[in-house]
Amino acid sequence: MNKEIFDILIIGAGVSGISCAIEAKIKNIDNILVLEKSDNFFDTIRKFYKDGKRVDRNWKNHIVDIIGNIDFFDSTKDDTLKYFENLLAKHNINPLYNSEVEKVIKNSENIFEVYSKTQKFLAKNVIITIGKMGKPNKPDYKIPLEIQKIVNFNLDSCTKNENILVIGGGNSAAEYAYSLIDDKNSVTLAYRQKSFSRINETNENILKEYERTKGLNIKLGCDILSLEACETKVNVHFSNKESSIFDRLIYAIGGTTPTDFLKNCGIQIDEYHKAIFDENFETNVKGLFLAGDLAAHNEGSIAIALNHGFKIIDYISKR
Repeated sequence: MNKEIFDILIIGAGVSGISCAIEAKIKNIDNILVLEKSDNFFDTIRKFYKDGKRVDRNWKNHIVDIIGNIDFFDSTKDDTLKYFENLLAKHNINPLYNSEVEKVIKNSENIFEVYSKTQKFLAKNVIITIGKMGKPNKPDYKIPLEIQKIVNFNLDSCTKNENILVIGGGNSAAEYAYSLIDDKNSVTLAYRQKSFSRINETNENILKEYERTKGLNIKLGCDILSLEACETKVNVHFSNKESSIFDRLIYAIGGTTPTDFLKNCGIQIDEYHKAIFDENFETNVKGLFLAGDLAAHNEGSIAIALNHGFKIIDYISKR
């Protein structure tokens, strides 16, 4: 057990987690620790954003003023990672990587015991900043074992000259679709709703342009009923009674709230399976806070995630 009692322990090194850490340092709260389950910060951006992909400050044109000390503008994936890497170095923040947290308990002395797979840490305040994309949603229908290697939830395994089906109606699905076309692939984008309602105007305009000029096939109002292995490919059966064979499937259908983990931490959950917290992002467990997608109405907004970090640290420092 690490016997040091940290003033603030942050779970997750995504945008909101790093924001909390930097804002704490600026408030001269140096005794902090960031735990991250992956081997680097911004794991979601590294995995789900293709190299060169634009990283938007806001989400779905929902403009939010940044109120904290971290300024950020629309950038590319590479420039975003470099920008925050420099901030981490400037403020001497060194997350402890490969440290997945399993539970958080507040003991009789009002100190939090934070358990990873290998260690226990102690802290006066804990901020949970884990996102949802780290645990992507999966379809209800069965994915046959023999095709699982060509059914993906990011672009890591994609090559060139493939016939690819992208499933989803959000910004990630749109950006996957047109970036795959740029990589010389044939792409179909399937969304079960009759119109796009979750993507920003920029991405919607790009999709229309790629559909008009670059051969993007968009299937709206069309759900998938089942998947069937077809030698080294996959035969997709749609709800409109059509079937098509693809080299690869990419799912971009969002992530799920880690409800069980939050419950194990003693956090109250409402009837909609969302965590309950106050205006300071503090849960019913005093000293235990939520930031990022877990506390946002507009998931994916970097501006909102940065603001969460500022507000929480400002509140803790005053208290």
